[in-house]
Amino acid sequence: MNELSVRAVAGVVLIAIAIGAAMIGGYPFAVLVALAATGVFYEWTRLTRGWGIAWPIVGFLYCLAAALALLWIREHGDPQLPNGGLVLTFWVFLVTWSTDIGAYFVGRAFGSTKLAPSVSPGKTWAGLWGGMGAAALVGAFWTWASGLSFAWLPLAPLFAAVAQGGDLFESWIKRRAGVKDSGNLIPGHGGVFDRLDGLLPVVIFTALAAMAGLSG
Repeated sequence: MNELSVRAVAGVVLIAIAIGAAMIGGYPFAVLVALAATGVFYEWTRLTRGWGIAWPIVGFLYCLAAALALLWIREHGDPQLPNGGLVLTFWVFLVTWSTDIGAYFVGRAFGSTKLAPSVSPGKTWAGLWGGMGAAALVGAFWTWASGLSFAWLPLAPLFAAVAQGGDLFESWIKRRAGVKDSGNLIPGHGGVFDRLDGLLPVVIFTALAAMAGLSG
């Protein structure tokens, strides 16, 4: 099985687990979120070991904020909808996943101009726009299909850029640490941090937007 196939299979399994846990909600979802946050924090501390006391503190707060934000979204979400917590959780997932997929394939097909070569040589401007475009389309479809407020429409491409900013931030950490991946737990993807680097900031910003009353 080639690398792309391994990556695809692992991605499908992870997506199925995330969707299943989100649909169940409650303790199973909370446990999954806690395990994911713990995995990211563990890899963060390994990557930044010896960089000073501030780094583990920042990493802990970052992981905690993202975990609490995702749990809050699943519990509250859009209060205007009967199952608004699950609907908005899926919006977060779909925007983040479509960003990754759009950036990967558009970047490979059309990427020539590097986005940040000193940080992540593989990232291109084409990938950035591809990810934002894919998130805009998928986010718009889910907003329409689920009944979410149309106020979320412009946030899909904006948060796609935020997701890729999270990806670049993790790439900078790995480059400084001199490693290719944050770990090797997930075949074809690397570590937990590698898989969730874009989701972390999107979750936080989505929760802030929802708390600010974006859904009405």
